[in-house]
Amino acid sequence: MTDELPDERPDGLPELRASDADREQVAEVLRDALAEGRLDMTEFEERLEATYKARTYKELAPITRDLPAPGVTPPSVPTVSMVKRPAAEVGSWASRIVGGEGSSQWGVSIMSGFERKGRWTVPRRFNAFTLLGGGEIDLRDANFAAGEVVVNCVAILGGLSVIVPPGVEVIARGIGIMGGFDHTQEYEPGDPGAPRVVVTGFALLGGVDIERKVTRAERLRLKEERRRERQERRELRRGRD
Repeated sequence: MTDELPDERPDGLPELRASDADREQVAEVLRDALAEGRLDMTEFEERLEATYKARTYKELAPITRDLPAPGVTPPSVPTVSMVKRPAAEVGSWASRIVGGEGSSQWGVSIMSGFERKGRWTVPRRFNAFTLLGGGEIDLRDANFAAGEVVVNCVAILGGLSVIVPPGVEVIARGIGIMGGFDHTQEYEPGDPGAPRVVVTGFALLGGVDIERKVTRAERLRLKEERRRERQERRELRRGRD
């Protein structure tokens, strides 16, 4: 009688449980794919969320199947070693200051709205104008044409929001005229080598807000880390009982 593994699947991937290290390996492949333009931000966020929810190798494998780096496979299956970039290079600020002219120079809304978000290049000067409308300038996943960029905001009977990631230095030089111009974020020092964002302009019967937020992908990663920490504490308590 031949012994068979009861959990073996037709595609050759047994239903083995994946580890936190396995999920992080897949997440790194996704981050590289995003940086190289192989995935857009929506695809990246969807796949990253699926990665942190995956419990088995079978669930992890399809996430990076169409990318030019192998995903996680069971230890018994031979794989090609993945060449990783040095940790200091991945996600470094220097890699996001790319030079050039920027991919968008203006954002205008008149009785409407506009967004600049995702993977785009902030020019040395970006001009935003809204009249009876609103606009959002999201720099969390952006590259920068220079180490210092200017975001000029004019809001008349409307609102503009500038969203920057943690670590970026912010200088606010705008004024509010019967409106508000946010200066609260300029007191946080920037990371070494991080770009500086100078927000200028004015708000007339309107408002310009400056916010610091992490990306959705980073929120998911932090949420997963907290979940693992809670699980480890529960297991430690059970071990003491």
